[in-house]
Amino acid sequence: MAISTSNIGSGLPIDDIITKLMAVESAPLAQFDKKSASFLGQVSAFGNLSSALGTFQSALSGLTSQTSFQTMAAAPGDTSIFTATALSTAKPGSYRVNIAQIAQAQTLASGGFKSTTAAIGLGSKTTINFSLGTVSGGSFGMTGTTLGASLSTGGLTPGALSINNTAIATDGTTRSARLLADAINAKSSTTGVSAKAAPTVTSATLFGSGGATSFGNVDTSGGGRYSLSVGGVEIAVQEADIAAGASGGVTAASIDASLTGNTAVARALADANITVTGTAADGTLQFTNADGSNVAIAEAVSGSVKGGIGNNGGTNIGSTTTAVGSISLVSADGSPINIGGSNPAGAGFAAGIGGAYLGASFAPDADRTSGNIVIDSSNNSLTGIMDAINKGNFGVTASIVSDGSTGANATPNRLILTSTATGQASTMKISVAGSGGEPADSELVKLLAYDPSGTQNLSQKAAASDTKATVNGIDVTSSNTSISGAITGVTISATKVGSSTLSVTKDTSSLNTAVSGFVKAYNDLNSQFTQLGGYNADTKTGGPLLGDSTLRNLQADIRRQMSSSITGLQGSSLTNLGQLGIAFQKDGNLSLDTAKLQKAIDNNYNDIASLFAAVGRGTDPDVKFVSSTGKSAAGDYAINITKLASKGVIQGTNVLPAETVIEADTSWTVTLNDTTPSVLTSTATVRIPAGSYNPTQLASMLQSTINGVSGFSSAGSTVSATVGDDGKLKLESTRYGSKSNISVANEAGTDVSVAFGSGKSVNGVDVEGTIGGYTATGDGQTLTGSAGAPIDGLKLTIAGDTIGNRGTFGFSQGYAYQLNTLATSYLGTNGAIPSRTKGLNDTVKDITAQRDKFSARLVDIEARYRKQYSSLDTMIAGLNSTQTYLTQQLAALAANR
Repeated sequence: MAISTSNIGSGLPIDDIITKLMAVESAPLAQFDKKSASFLGQVSAFGNLSSALGTFQSALSGLTSQTSFQTMAAAPGDTSIFTATALSTAKPGSYRVNIAQIAQAQTLASGGFKSTTAAIGLGSKTTINFSLGTVSGGSFGMTGTTLGASLSTGGLTPGALSINNTAIATDGTTRSARLLADAINAKSSTTGVSAKAAPTVTSATLFGSGGATSFGNVDTSGGGRYSLSVGGVEIAVQEADIAAGASGGVTAASIDASLTGNTAVARALADANITVTGTAADGTLQFTNADGSNVAIAEAVSGSVKGGIGNNGGTNIGSTTTAVGSISLVSADGSPINIGGSNPAGAGFAAGIGGAYLGASFAPDADRTSGNIVIDSSNNSLTGIMDAINKGNFGVTASIVSDGSTGANATPNRLILTSTATGQASTMKISVAGSGGEPADSELVKLLAYDPSGTQNLSQKAAASDTKATVNGIDVTSSNTSISGAITGVTISATKVGSSTLSVTKDTSSLNTAVSGFVKAYNDLNSQFTQLGGYNADTKTGGPLLGDSTLRNLQADIRRQMSSSITGLQGSSLTNLGQLGIAFQKDGNLSLDTAKLQKAIDNNYNDIASLFAAVGRGTDPDVKFVSSTGKSAAGDYAINITKLASKGVIQGTNVLPAETVIEADTSWTVTLNDTTPSVLTSTATVRIPAGSYNPTQLASMLQSTINGVSGFSSAGSTVSATVGDDGKLKLESTRYGSKSNISVANEAGTDVSVAFGSGKSVNGVDVEGTIGGYTATGDGQTLTGSAGAPIDGLKLTIAGDTIGNRGTFGFSQGYAYQLNTLATSYLGTNGAIPSRTKGLNDTVKDITAQRDKFSARLVDIEARYRKQYSSLDTMIAGLNSTQTYLTQQLAALAANR
């Protein structure tokens, strides 16, 4: 096969010729590239403009809220004790804050178990109900037994008693309950435990029993002498030579006579803090010392004496009986008390850790959730019980803690229950009940039953307590570590016990920073305007967007908005930026006169925010501004309400009795804030704890039980239950509007009618009314201006109970708010900048398509040139071959001549 190569036969430089020809043909490609580069440069420039405007908008976002300007500063003297924040509503002032107690959650612990998975009890179906509430009255501590009689003579040896690992200073002089209590109280600041001596009472059978006296008439006829004293007070005396029952003799009746009325003996006993009950004549005479001091009853005898205490005619050789009291311990913070020492029994206590509520009462808190779990053979282990409690999600968490003990008889595992919320109202009450008429599993009762006013089978390790403090000497409490409301607009976050000062001042530095930030943000944007659209006379070059209409319009819109006055400000003396010292300079930047700004801060502090943020102020305090949109026009609008929002409610028709009994295994179906179509999580089966409830308790129980349903709480749905002055129960959704509804139906056990009678469910309604005469849409208590009207997007909440005219509402959009809206209109999906950028990119795509099409034509042109020159090359090669042949032939002919 022949091989064809250009210019081999002809000698023509075909490749060079074609290259030069194609260079001429492809010259238009450079124009395509130049156009594309120009448009891409504009795309890049708009990208820079978009970025600069976005940065400007981000700087504005923090200035569109009124609270960004009306800020207050709260400065504690010692931040290790508490920190504080202040809202714009706070008032300047100085305060002294003392934190006396920090809020904590209650923690309960069970006894030890060997295994976490072994069955507890027989597995019979048992319902455990958890409710949270408040303990009142009584105390948390322990009551000791009567002190040993030897205490009155030998005292309590040093080291005999320790409380919470602190030794109590006792010795041979500690001979009464009162003195022991004094010794304990001397260490209260260290132990956190105080002591109180119980009244000391003499024996009820000392002078007799069964209504008969055992006091024999005293006989000193043999020449002796008799004296009876109580607590050192001589109450009876008989001299010598007096026969039994004779005039002047001591008898039960004479003792009673000396103790009755305003006698010298009675007065002396009163001075010794000793009171008298009963009589010697019927054998019930007792003496009491209220402060816990010992009460000694002594018979002093000399010579021959017969009769006396427990002696009916026999010889009396004298006697001394000393009554010794007991003490009780109280933990200041509800923590368990650790009793130790070499002889705690001598103080009336057993060594170990303990404590319980004594004489207290428990009231459930309606604002706390409550709930039930069911324990049976499928989950009657520590782990099963823990999991069931944690799945309940009703304000109590469970865990299992091991103390690490080992050995054949070790029981290291304990169930620990902790309230999820702090505060005194988070104290637990745990009720255990059987099912189907069967009693509760006794082992579960031993494990879990806990009632601060009764059986306490769990041990309290930490008491539910509030934060307690004083502010300028006024007592305040909080269920958590944050204290709000004690100082208007200020929240104090307690960290530890202690005292410190608190100073609340106007946060002018933040306001200065906000205003300065506004000026800087604009100047940064203006610098980008100059770079992108300006002209440099020195270099005779312009920015990539020089003369661009989008850039010019944006500059003009921003300048126009910043130069206009703010309208719609009720009662404000500030209407333009110049009043804050902000002015345009010749280069288009803003300048800030700090002296003028400070003057505005001093004289018009509360109005500065109105120049920047969206602000609404109503003449009716129950009409409040929520939000607005860029379509909401500034102005004053009359508010007229034709219907107030209401809540879904069930109003009982029967006056509740003194006690309402709920049977075991009672459950009701509750539907709360359901929608159309219905949502499954809006309906739940609610177990109603069995028991006998007064009206207030019934309302609290229903509220906390329903609010304890996890499906309701997850959806943010709650109820409120109250008993009116008419004694009727009302249950209502806490939500307002047409989406608010509640219904309760029977499922098992006690009928719903015991609580509500024939009461029916009534759904809530939305607020209705007009803003400035324009229609508005209600959603709950929120009224939103209709589209197309000047109030478009203006959103207000309407509270209170007044129908009709509700005054006027002034609304204004400050510079930062307006500029933020303007930036959004340029940067949004359909904004000018994205649209302009899309157009430029589309143009670049068109140019690229044209260039690709032209490039394809160049391929064809080059092929044509190569074909033509290849033919020419072949033709010339043929001619050259003929020439060579003829030359050879002519040369041969010449040679043959």
